Amino acid sequence: MNRLQINIIILFSIFFITSCSYEPIFSQKNYNIKLEKYTLSGDKDVNKIIEDQLSLFKRAENGDKKTRLKSENDEKKYSVDITSKLEKNVFSKDSKGDPQKFEKTLNVTYKVFYNVEMVLKKEIESKYVYNNESDKFKLEQTEIIIIENLAQNITSSIISSIINIDDN
Repeated sequence: MNRLQINIIILFSIFFITSCSYEPIFSQKNYNIKLEKYTLSGDKDVNKIIEDQLSLFKRAENGDKKTRLKSENDEKKYSVDITSKLEKNVFSKDSKGDPQKFEKTLNVTYKVFYNVEMVLKKEIESKYVYNNESDKFKLEQTEIIIIENLAQNITSSIISSIINIDDN
């Protein structure tokens, strides 16, 4: 390789290494919120996914006592009531009347409480349209993935709205 090619490779390597500072949205642990309690009702599969994500905001009993006490004093402690409803509807049919496309609709209503006072009440609806499959196992696996994605997106919205309560 000649000198010009080596310089170009080094230049691109530097750009790739330094230009991207990607960080997941909720990786920062300094939100100063804690979910003391959350109650879930409705669809059990959706609630399991929501509970898994919300459990990240229940403070673990790690670290030394002094650090834990300091962070607990700075945190705002919220309670959340969540009700979920999952529906599957036929979106379109073929000429024989057999379903061609389905639509999954996830409705979540949640209330956020701070010191027993309700500070936020919202309803979120998320929909996804997908094709019918002749292989019912593949259709079931597709529906599981769709439910996970819908629930994760809604949970991210719930967490974001709790974090932003003080901004309103």
